Amino acid sequence: MSSANNKKLDLWKQYSDTKDPAIREKLILDYSHLIKFVAGRLSIYFGSNVEYDDMVGFGVFGLIDAIDKFDVNKGVKFETYASLRIRGSIIDSIRDMDWVPRSLRQKNKELEKVYWEIENQLGHSASDKEVADRLGISMDEFYKLINEVNLSSMVSLEEFLEQNYEIGVELPSLNKEDRPENYIEMNEIKSLLGDAINRLPEKEKTVVSLYYFEELTLKEISAIMKVSESRISQLHTKAILRLRGKLGRHNTLLKE
Repeated sequence: MSSANNKKLDLWKQYSDTKDPAIREKLILDYSHLIKFVAGRLSIYFGSNVEYDDMVGFGVFGLIDAIDKFDVNKGVKFETYASLRIRGSIIDSIRDMDWVPRSLRQKNKELEKVYWEIENQLGHSASDKEVADRLGISMDEFYKLINEVNLSSMVSLEEFLEQNYEIGVELPSLNKEDRPENYIEMNEIKSLLGDAINRLPEKEKTVVSLYYFEELTLKEISAIMKVSESRISQLHTKAILRLRGKLGRHNTLLKE
């Protein structure tokens, strides 16, 4: 272990033993970059509707909570633990603002259904015009709707799986012997998800890959693809609508 890591471990042990506010302040400063990273990634969902600085402010509470509750003896990496707390704090704070009307959530569900129906019937990725025609709206109205529902699409693919199958956090230790039915089902879901991602239109697939697998922010993806951040946000929203439509339908079939 490097001397820097040893110093950090000593600092954690000191804080664990004393709860000294001065040490907590130092830990907050040492890990403040995590707040900026998480807020930057979440901007793909909220865009201009929630200020980046507000998200950073909400994330501070998550970092403080993570520092207070972190157990240095459990062998868990603090950065991973804190990132989840920060993300949760930001999302909870925004949900408390009740900024997503029920009607918008309904529109989101309707769009998921339309994407799935068209692609299931036609066997190819639904174009913007096909979706707009099915909804009976103009292209301008369609793009406006996509921008609106981005607000209610903040549940990531990982969270979607966890909410629907309640085993997401157990994946590392999940095996055939312990929970054979869930093991088979989750493998089927992962296979379905992989196939669905591969079938996305090329630009949407690139956005999903850069955001979920390369863990880049909205701004970074925008720079790589040389299009505006609002365009990246649109591509992300459409990709999530397609993927969640497919996964949601799969879940419905399992329960029938």
